[in-house]
Amino acid sequence: MGATPSRIVCMGDTRPPKPVMLFCGLLYDDADLAQLARRRLVQKIGDIVTESAVHPFDHTDYYEVEIGENIQRQFLFFSEPVSVERLPDIKRLTNDIEHGICDDLARPRDLRPVNIDPGYITLSKLVLATTKDASHRLYLERGIYGEVTLRFHGGKWTAQPWTYPDYAAATFHPDFTQARESLKEWLSRF
Repeated sequence: MGATPSRIVCMGDTRPPKPVMLFCGLLYDDADLAQLARRRLVQKIGDIVTESAVHPFDHTDYYEVEIGENIQRQFLFFSEPVSVERLPDIKRLTNDIEHGICDDLARPRDLRPVNIDPGYITLSKLVLATTKDASHRLYLERGIYGEVTLRFHGGKWTAQPWTYPDYAAATFHPDFTQARESLKEWLSRF
């Protein structure tokens, strides 16, 4: 007869999630306004450890009325990993920053000149926060949903059927991988 396990577990033990690498994706056509958004993000969230290069956002014209015709995309990665539970509050904060910039410019709040999308990276996925419900999004709290936009599998980022084209394209994948490696190194120290 074989050895009897010392402990039988019938269901998964709960444990807190590991910290994640927070980032914000920016869309803008005015570099000065992007710098203003960046300063406000640093003030409210913390230091930026790295940032992607700036690339043209030419995957859709959806944001042209709001932002302009020469839209640029950049990602900012924050220095301190955070708890996943912070994502809804951070999404509401980025909405407030967008609205504040509109107020500064005396623009209607639905004509954001800078779009700020927060998300996080784990060792296995990239998650975005959104205020819009859809069949593939999970409700988090107080009007905020989460979406697994990319997964890290086989050493590379892979898109889901719903992944936005700029996330699905490999342009920013090296930046996401670098952020993932920074998180992995940080987690190994604890």
